[in-house]
Amino acid sequence: MDVKAKVNELLQPHLNEDQYFVVDIQVSPSRTRAKITVLLDSDTGITIDECAVISRRLGNQLEELEIFDGQPFTLEVSSPGVDEPLVFRRQYLKNIGREIEVLLNDGQSRRGKLESVGEETIVITEKPLKKPKKNDPPVEPMAIPFTDIKKSTIQVSFK
Repeated sequence: MDVKAKVNELLQPHLNEDQYFVVDIQVSPSRTRAKITVLLDSDTGITIDECAVISRRLGNQLEELEIFDGQPFTLEVSSPGVDEPLVFRRQYLKNIGREIEVLLNDGQSRRGKLESVGEETIVITEKPLKKPKKNDPPVEPMAIPFTDIKKSTIQVSFK
């Protein structure tokens, strides 16, 4: 079993019966000090303290198993940053109402407010490129199938 799969297996009991979920696990082997990065999330977000508890427990297990044959390693457990792409439907759900940029598989990009999330699609309302005039038709929400999405990121606004 590779390190990434072992880390994922060891994480499962610490996810509080699916309260938390694994977004990504990255393993960077090194001759001097390997690095394991674990990104966790939940439907309501995850705190630094929650990450620290999981990190301590997981770190102890990895040390006991001598995951890198006794060589030192660094373990980072955190939530995905605002610049990390959305990966799972659960992440879209908790971001309803926020500004999102969606890169489609065909290279097109869509940007707008995430209105809703279905089983197979998301719905966004794009912002008009120019200020609409009185006779312009209203902007209609657009459904985008998950299968058409290459990458989605939440857009942070400091307004």
